[in-house]
Amino acid sequence: MCGIAGFVGQENSEILRGMADAMRHRGPDGEGYFFCNNNRVSLAHRRLSITDIAGGDQPMWNEDDSVGIVFNGEIYNHLELRDELMRKGHIFKSDHSDTEVLIHGYEEWGSELLIRLNGMFAFCIYDKRQKQLFFARDRFGKKPLYYTIFDQQLVFASELKALITHPAVKREISPISLRKYFGYGFIPAPYTLYKNISKLPGGHFMIYRLEQAKAIVSSYWQFRIIPDNSYARKSEDSLAEELRNILTSAVKRRMIADVPVGIFLSGGIDSSAILACASSGEPSDRIRTFSIGFREKAFDESHVARAMANFFASDHTEEIFGIDCAKLVAEHVLEMLDEPMGDSSILPTYLLSQFAKQSVTVALGGDGGDELFAGYAPFRALKAAELYCYMLPKALRTFILASVNRLPVSEGYLSFDFKLKRTLQGLEYPSSVWNPVWLSPLMADEISELMNMPVDWSEVYGDAIHAWHSSDAEDLIGKSIEFYGKFYLQDSVLTKVDRASMMVGLEVRAPFLDNEVVEFSTRLPSNLKHHRGVSKYLLKKAMKGILPDDLLARPKKGFGIPLTNWLKTWPITTSDQSNFNRQFVLKMNKQHSSGSRDNRLFLWNWIVLNKYISSIT
Repeated sequence: MCGIAGFVGQENSEILRGMADAMRHRGPDGEGYFFCNNNRVSLAHRRLSITDIAGGDQPMWNEDDSVGIVFNGEIYNHLELRDELMRKGHIFKSDHSDTEVLIHGYEEWGSELLIRLNGMFAFCIYDKRQKQLFFARDRFGKKPLYYTIFDQQLVFASELKALITHPAVKREISPISLRKYFGYGFIPAPYTLYKNISKLPGGHFMIYRLEQAKAIVSSYWQFRIIPDNSYARKSEDSLAEELRNILTSAVKRRMIADVPVGIFLSGGIDSSAILACASSGEPSDRIRTFSIGFREKAFDESHVARAMANFFASDHTEEIFGIDCAKLVAEHVLEMLDEPMGDSSILPTYLLSQFAKQSVTVALGGDGGDELFAGYAPFRALKAAELYCYMLPKALRTFILASVNRLPVSEGYLSFDFKLKRTLQGLEYPSSVWNPVWLSPLMADEISELMNMPVDWSEVYGDAIHAWHSSDAEDLIGKSIEFYGKFYLQDSVLTKVDRASMMVGLEVRAPFLDNEVVEFSTRLPSNLKHHRGVSKYLLKKAMKGILPDDLLARPKKGFGIPLTNWLKTWPITTSDQSNFNRQFVLKMNKQHSSGSRDNRLFLWNWIVLNKYISSIT
C-alpha cells in the first residue's frame, strides 16, 4: 500500500513534497518524486513496502523512460500477467514487481489492461509519447483517488487532505454533498465534500490530455447482478463446492507477500471462512490471526474468535480493551479521517489495525461477504416490507409508525426497537430508496430543517434511484445487493477499512472481492443467497462440515460500540457551523440525552463532520 499524488502545472517541489508528507502514514517506508518541465507534470509517491521490497521504488519507468507510474495497491495476478507480457517481448527490470507489470500492461493493452487485473489499485500512468495521464481505480474502489481540474491544471492524490495542501485548490464545501452525507451516512462517488473535487469512482478510468487540458472519465466495469439460468439448474452441493474452491484460491492469492501476513478474526462466518480457506493445505500454526475484544460482554466477540482460532490451531493473538478505549482514540482517528463518513465502527477497526500492525504488515479481512451474499439485516425485511406496503393503506402505516416511535429507546447495539423504527420510517418512501433511507442519519424533512432549505429526497438519493431502476436484477434481494455493492461497500465499508488501516501503515486485503468470487456471486439466484430467512445461504452450505455448526447458526453481530450511551454525554459543537440550523442540532441532542429518541446516527455524523472541518481550518 502506498500514497500517490501529483499535479499538472508549474513545477514546485515544496508543494509536491508537502502533498506527499500529508499522507506519510500511507507510505512510511520511502518516497519518490518526478518533475517534467516540458509537460508540467509532477508526481509523488509514498511507499509501504509489500512486494519486491528491493526493486519496487516509484515513480517507476519502462526501458526508455517514456512511460512511468505512481501506484497504490496490489495486483494478485501479476505473475501470470508478467509471463504473458514476457512472451509478447516485454523486458522487465525488476524481479517480481507488480508495479512494473502495470507499465508494460498499459503499453500492450492500453485501457483494456484494467479488465485483466485482479487486485486493488489506484494509479496514475504518465505517457510521454501520447502526452497524457492515465488514471484508474479498482472495481470496488478499495484504493482511493481524488482529483480536481481547473485553469488548465490538474491536481490528484490518494487523500483529500493531501490534495488540498496544494495552495491553488479551492476548499468550497458542496451543499449537495452535505445533503447526501446526511442522507446516506457517507458521500457517494464521484462527489466529495468539496464542490470542485471529485472521487474517481470504482471501476472507472480517466484520461487527461496534456495539450488540451481535458479529461475524459469512462467506466470499464460495473457491479451488476446478472441472472444466469444455468446456475439455477446446478445442484446446491456443486455450487457450494465451486464457491469453496474459488474462495480458497482468492485467499491463497492474498497470502502471498514479501512481509508477514495475518488474518483479522472476528468470529463471524466471513472471517472464519477466510481462516478455513487459508488453513487448507497449510500448517495451521503458521497462520497468524488477530482479534480484539471488550471487557463489556454486550460488545465482546473475542471468545468466539478465540474458539475459531483454537479450532484451526492458528497462531492467535488477541487484546482486550475497556470499551472506553475506543472513545479515547476517537479524537485521534477523527483528526486523521480523510473525509467525513459516519460508520462509528471505524474506532474498533482502528484499534484492531493498530494491534495487528505490531506483528504483521498485511492482514486479510472479511469485507464484501455481507454485500455479495445478502448478509445484512435489511435483506430479511424486504419481503415483509413489500407485503406491508401492499396490504396497508398509507394512513394506517402513518398511524403505526407514530405508535412505534413512542416505544422506549434501547441502548443496545442494533436493538429491536431501533431496527423497527428505522424500517417503518424507510417504508414511507418508494422501494428504490428503502435501503439508503434505512441507513440514513436523517430523513429528508430533517435534512431540510438542518440545512435551512428545501430538500428533494429524489435529488439526495438520485444515485441509488438510478441504479435501482437500471438494474437487471429480477427481485428485491438482487436490486438491494447492487445497492450495497455499488454504494455502501465502496464509500462506507471499504473507505472505513482503508482509512483505519492506513493510519497505522497496515495493508488489508479482501478475498471476497476477488474477481472470480464476485463474478460467481453475481450469477447466483437470489434464493441461494437469502433462503427462507437464512442469510448467506450458499456460503454457509459451502462451509458446512468445515466450520462448526454452532458458528454457522449464529446470528450476525457487527463490530459495535455503545454509541447510544456515549453520545448522551458527548459535547456537541454548533457554533462553528453557521450554515446549519443550530436549534435543530440542539433539539436532536436534547432528545437523545433524555432518552426520548435514539438520534445516534445523526449525532455521530454531526460530530465527524465538525471534527473534520475543524481539522482543516
